[in-house]
Amino acid sequence: MAMHDVTVRGAGIFGLSIAWACARRGARVQVIDPHGPGAGASGGLVGALAPHVPENWNDKKAFQFDSLIMAQAFWDQVRETGGVSSGYGRTGRLQPIADDKALALAQARAETAVPLWQGRAQWRVRPAADVGPWAPVSPTGMVIHDTLSARMSPRRACAALVAALAVRGIEIVPEAPDRGQVVHATGVAGLQDLSAALDKNIGNGVKGQAALLRFEAGPEVPQIFADAVHIIPHDDGTLAIGSTSERDYDDPHGTDAGLDEVIERARIAVPLLHGAEVIERWAGLRPRARSRAPMLGAHPLHPGQFIANGGFKIGFGMAPKVAEVMADLMLEGRDTIPEGFRPEASL
Repeated sequence: MAMHDVTVRGAGIFGLSIAWACARRGARVQVIDPHGPGAGASGGLVGALAPHVPENWNDKKAFQFDSLIMAQAFWDQVRETGGVSSGYGRTGRLQPIADDKALALAQARAETAVPLWQGRAQWRVRPAADVGPWAPVSPTGMVIHDTLSARMSPRRACAALVAALAVRGIEIVPEAPDRGQVVHATGVAGLQDLSAALDKNIGNGVKGQAALLRFEAGPEVPQIFADAVHIIPHDDGTLAIGSTSERDYDDPHGTDAGLDEVIERARIAVPLLHGAEVIERWAGLRPRARSRAPMLGAHPLHPGQFIANGGFKIGFGMAPKVAEVMADLMLEGRDTIPEGFRPEASL
């Protein structure tokens, strides 16, 4: 394959992952971001790589499943190249079951997960008592335990990609002329530019607040999703809790009582967290395309260029496959993007 030049505008998780996929295929890559790597939503705390429920299967769920399955090899190679760990671990997830109706639904999903997840992961219903003290409080005494969910540290993931790219001679620069194929992975700012240029809502930033606690849960402990709160034990003696989803806000980067409520709900769900020290509070905007799916493909404003944006809540989980399909498109002209992910779905 002839060598290509590639310009990636944006050094969040989508931009860095696309740069890495293109560099691995031999492209000459430059990454441009005036704010540096992981400066926006990708610099958060939580790092929950959790699947959609295994039912009503569609292209979005299938794409995410493929990406979650690819993640181990993707992040192993990044670490082996650059020497920096992303904190990735496919440690699974626990969810409490509220009542008999939810229990019946969870058991039905355990059946549909068998063919949909292709035997590569499980969705099980089990007694919370079997999990031990880490189990979330569950009114039915039962929990969902899936083995597809994974966790990572967002900041460490970005740092790992930066280190791997540096080994290949690629640095993140604040500005440079475009060269070769160009992809815009510019997050909230990119969605705002699209909305302004087209005079319609193409997407927006949704505020999220999260917290980091000092808590040693253990390197293989599952994450928990309870009362709409993600509780993510990392492998460095910290635990992340998040997050809010705020469409209306005055201060996009300020934390407030909304985060206090999230922390309290986490402590109610997992009593072991009572007394754990909060060592950081974070708030930021996450890019949400109007369709809610990632926006991948031809850029609506820049003929001959591309866009990769809108990874709202699922950006880190989607990144390995987003990177591959965008590299396919830019370097080989091979388009495997699902219809619902194309920019037209949000226009």
